[in-house]
Amino acid sequence: MNLYPLKFKPIFKQRIWGGQKLREVFNKDIPPFEKIGESWELADLPDDKSIITNGELAGQTLNSAIQKWPEEITGDRNFKGPFPLLIKFLDAEDILSVQVHPDRQTCQRMGKGEPKTECWYIISAAPGAVIYKGLKKGVTKQKFTEAIKNGTVDKMLQKVPVEAGQCHFLPAGTAHSIGAGLLIAEIQTPSDTTYRVFDFNRVDDSGKPRPLHIKEALESINFNMDSDLPVTTIGRLVDCEYFKVDKGHQAKNCEVLLSSGKMKTLIIITGSGTIISANANPVEFRAGDTLLIPASYEGAIRFADDTQYLTVTI
Repeated sequence: MNLYPLKFKPIFKQRIWGGQKLREVFNKDIPPFEKIGESWELADLPDDKSIITNGELAGQTLNSAIQKWPEEITGDRNFKGPFPLLIKFLDAEDILSVQVHPDRQTCQRMGKGEPKTECWYIISAAPGAVIYKGLKKGVTKQKFTEAIKNGTVDKMLQKVPVEAGQCHFLPAGTAHSIGAGLLIAEIQTPSDTTYRVFDFNRVDDSGKPRPLHIKEALESINFNMDSDLPVTTIGRLVDCEYFKVDKGHQAKNCEVLLSSGKMKTLIIITGSGTIISANANPVEFRAGDTLLIPASYEGAIRFADDTQYLTVTI
């Protein structure tokens, strides 16, 4: 079979902090009037598996396609899965909880959870928007524990002003939060393990506070981590052991060749175009699409508009 660029059905997640920006910016068919905080664009978790929407494989899950053609898709004939990335769009209309994701050693020590390292690419930011990324210098586990009791956890974190085009890397063990007014592309390892440690005294629609995971969070936060985490804006945005993220920007009518040998994931931030090949039907894309380019695929991207996009490789 001649494999081709794969597109997927988004998996929408209602969140207390979400909004409707995914519809407004990317024309996502999200439920109206609901607080949709996350659109899972590419997922292969036990309870959330992306479904292919185009071509001969439409209706199959990404997981089932990889089981049939592991080498052709991933470049590794012995690949067993799960797919090594989880890619989302996040609409933070309100602030998120202060939280942390564990690293591999913490998961092993606690006997539960899956490690999670991630990065955030800022698609749009309201004036004055911020994120909370890492601990302030001198914050110890004891000081952080006292802040939990006093309801001042956010004061322990570095408050970072952000703007569109920035990429922020958050290795596992980083205490963090996303402020209000941000639309973000999130690239991460395939894990949904999140430990909330502070939720700004917020309650849900039933008037109840959301569960916190204080013991697990304190166990997961790396209190020895360098507090000066990098911010990137051009070229190679992230280069870590789990994934690499590159930023591309092409003008209207430009063309970029796609060579075989390495699986690639494209996240289209702005613009539109078509991916073409001599051996497969053309695949059109627009802003808000996420496409998986199989390792065996050779072709080219033709840009119909000025286009910004992210390329993710492993």
